[in-house]
Amino acid sequence: MQCPSDTRDPLRRRAMAAADRLLRQYGIVIAIVLIIAILTAKTPGFLTVANLTIVARQITLNGILAVGATFVLLTGGVDLSLGSVVALAGVVAAGFAHPGDYPVLMPVAMGILTGAACGATNGLVVTRGGVAPFIATLGMMTAARGLAQVASGGRPVSNMSPDLIRLAGDVWDVPIPALILAGMSLAAWALLANTRLGRYVYAVGGNENAARAAGIDVKRVKTFAYTLCGALAGLAGVVQAARTTTGQPNTAVGYELDAIAAVVIGGTSLSGGVGSIGGTLLGALLMGVINNGLDLLNVSSYYQQIVKGVIIVGAVWLDRRQKN
Repeated sequence: MQCPSDTRDPLRRRAMAAADRLLRQYGIVIAIVLIIAILTAKTPGFLTVANLTIVARQITLNGILAVGATFVLLTGGVDLSLGSVVALAGVVAAGFAHPGDYPVLMPVAMGILTGAACGATNGLVVTRGGVAPFIATLGMMTAARGLAQVASGGRPVSNMSPDLIRLAGDVWDVPIPALILAGMSLAAWALLANTRLGRYVYAVGGNENAARAAGIDVKRVKTFAYTLCGALAGLAGVVQAARTTTGQPNTAVGYELDAIAAVVIGGTSLSGGVGSIGGTLLGALLMGVINNGLDLLNVSSYYQQIVKGVIIVGAVWLDRRQKN
C-alpha cells in the first residue's frame, strides 16, 4: 500500500521542476513586472507617458551596445572597450558634423566606421594574435580613450550641425534613438535566427573545437562578432554625440559593464553558445527601469552604483548556476 507521502513527493518534485522551468523561461519578465508594480505603487508618476519616454531614451545607448556585445559573448568572448569606443566615435562624428562641411550621413558613417575599425582590431588581436579577449579589449579600452583625447585636443568637440542633433529628437512623439535600437535589434535577430552566419556564431560559442572540425572558420566568425560589436558601439557614439550636442572624449565611462550586465541578465551565457537578442533587450529594459525608479525615489547616485554592482554579480552567479 502506497503512503500518502509517497504520492505527494513526485507531485512536489514535478511542481518544483515546473516552477524552475517557468523561472528560467520567464524569470526576467516576471522581475520586470514586479519592479514596475512596486515603482508604480511607490511613485505614481512612473507609468506616465513622459516618464516612459524618458525610460526609452535611457535604455537606447545601453541597448545598442548590448546588442553588439551579445554577438561577442555568444562566441565566448568579451569586449571591455565599448565605453571608450563610444567616446572616440562620438568625437570623430562631431568633427565631421560642423554646419556646412558635410551631409549628415558623413558623420554617421565615420562614427560607425571608427567603431568597426576598433572592433576589427580587437578581433584580429584575439584570433590572429592569440591574445585573451579580456587583455586585448582592455588594451583597446585604454588606447581608444587616448585617441579620443588626442583627436579632440582634450576638449569637447562642439558646433555640430542641426541635422545630426536631430537624431536625438522625436518622430511622432517616439524618440528616434529608440527607433534606431528597434531597427538594429530586428536586424540582429534576423541575422542570428535565419542565416548560416548566425548559426556559426552559436556553434563557435557552444564548442569551438567541434565548430572547427565541422569546417567553420572560427577566426573569421569571431572577428566578425567583434567588428559588428565595435560598429554598434560607433553608432551608439553618434547617438550620444547627437544627444549631448558635443563629442565628449571623457563620456561613456563604464558603459561596457552596463552592456555586459544587460546581456547576461537577458540569458546569454558568459561561456558562449546560449543567448538571444530578445533576452538582451529585456535585460536592458530591466536595468533601465531600475535606474529610472531609483532616480524617481531620489536614491543617491552612490547607492545606485552599489545596486548596479550587485546586479552584475547576481547575473554572473545566475549564469554559473544555470550552467552547472
